[in-house]
Amino acid sequence: MRLFTILLCLLVSLPLAAPKKTDAQIKEQKQALKKLEGDLAKKRRELAMLESEEKGVINTISLLDQNLNQTRTYIAELTKSEAMVQGAVVRLAADIDSLDRKIVERKEAMRRRIRSLYVNGRQSEALVLYNLLSQKGNPDRQVYWVHHILNEDREQVLLLSRMMSERDEMKKAEQDHLNDLNRMRSRKAQEEKGLVTQMSSQEKMLLSLKQDKNMQKKALQEFERNQKTMQALIKKLEEKRKKEIEAAKKAEEERKKKAAKAKKGKGGKPEKEEKVVKKPQVAVTTPVTGPKCMPLKGEVISQYGLQEHPVLHITTRNLGVEIRGKKGSAVRAAAAGTVAMVAEIDGRGPSVIIEHEGGTYSVYGHLQSIRVQEGKTVQNCEEIGIVGDIASLNGIKLYFQVSEGTQTVDPLEWLKQK
Repeated sequence: MRLFTILLCLLVSLPLAAPKKTDAQIKEQKQALKKLEGDLAKKRRELAMLESEEKGVINTISLLDQNLNQTRTYIAELTKSEAMVQGAVVRLAADIDSLDRKIVERKEAMRRRIRSLYVNGRQSEALVLYNLLSQKGNPDRQVYWVHHILNEDREQVLLLSRMMSERDEMKKAEQDHLNDLNRMRSRKAQEEKGLVTQMSSQEKMLLSLKQDKNMQKKALQEFERNQKTMQALIKKLEEKRKKEIEAAKKAEEERKKKAAKAKKGKGGKPEKEEKVVKKPQVAVTTPVTGPKCMPLKGEVISQYGLQEHPVLHITTRNLGVEIRGKKGSAVRAAAAGTVAMVAEIDGRGPSVIIEHEGGTYSVYGHLQSIRVQEGKTVQNCEEIGIVGDIASLNGIKLYFQVSEGTQTVDPLEWLKQK
C-alpha cells in the first residue's frame, strides 16, 4: 500500500515539470516581445515626426522600410508566442484531465475506506499491529510499518488535498494562458491590418518618387550629400593618419639628436654626416597585402559605380556595394586592421570604419549592433557586428566600401587582390 502511495505522489508531480519549463520559455518570449514593441513604438514616433516636419525623402523611405521590417518581425514573434501558449494550453488541459481521473480514483478509494471502517471498525488493524510488535524481526522495519498503518488515512487525505490544490493551480495557469492568447490574437490582427496600411503608404511614396521630378531631385541631392559626408569622414581619417606619421618621424629625429648630443657630452666625437637635402616625406598609400574576407555572406544587390538606384529610380554613383543580409547574420572585418571610427553616419546608419595597413579604409554600414570599439585591433574575418536595416531603403543589408587613401575602389575587386 505504501509503495502505491509513493508512486501516486510521483505521478501527480510529473505533469507539472513540462508546464514549468514551458512557462519559463513563454516568459522569455514575452520579454522579447516587449522589447520589440518598444523598438517599434520608437520607430513609429520617429516616422510621425519626419512626416509632420516633411524631412528628407531618403530618411522617410528608410524609416518606412524599417517599420515594415520590424512590423513583420513583430507579427512573426507574435505567431511564435501564440503557438507556444496554445501548446501550453493543450498540455495543461491534458494534465488537468489526467489529474481529474486520479482525483476521482482517490475519492472512490477513500469512500471504500470509510465504508470499511464503518462496517469493520479498526479491529483488523489492531490485530496486524499486535502481530508486528510480537513477532521477531528487524525492529526498524516493524516501527516503519506500525507508523505507516497509524498514519495511512491521514496521508491519503493530505494526498487528495495536494492533488486538488495542484488542479486549482493548473486551472489558473490555463486561464492565464487563454487570456494571453486572446490578447496576442487581437494584437496580431491589429498589426496585420496596420502592416497593409504601411505597405500602402510606402507604395504611394515610391510611386510619387518615380513620377515626381522635384522629389527625385531632392532625393538625389540628399543621396549626394550623404556621399560627401562619407568622403569627408575618410578624408579626415587620412589626414589624421598622415599627421601621426609626420609626428612619429619628428619624434624619431628628436630622439636621434638627443642621442648625438649625449654622446658628444661624454667626449665622443660625432661621426661626420653627409649633408643631404631632405625632401618633405608624404605618407604613401600602399595596397593591403595578406588574406581578405567577404564581410557578409549574401547576394550583392548593388554594384560599385554608376547605376540606377533600385528604390530611388535615379542614376547614382555608388562609392561601395550593398550585400543582402539575413536577420542576425554576422558582419566580419574584410582584412586585419584597427577600428578607426564607430559612428552613426548619414545614409549608412550605425557604421564601423577600419583602417588597414598603408592607409586603406573599409566601411561597414547599416549595422544592427556593433561589437568593437574605436582603437581595437581586429584580425582578418573577425566579427565586428550584426547586419541590420537601419538607414536602409530596402531591407536588411550591409553597405561595404573600400578607400585607398581618399580614393574609393571597387570593393569586390579589392577583395580579390592577394
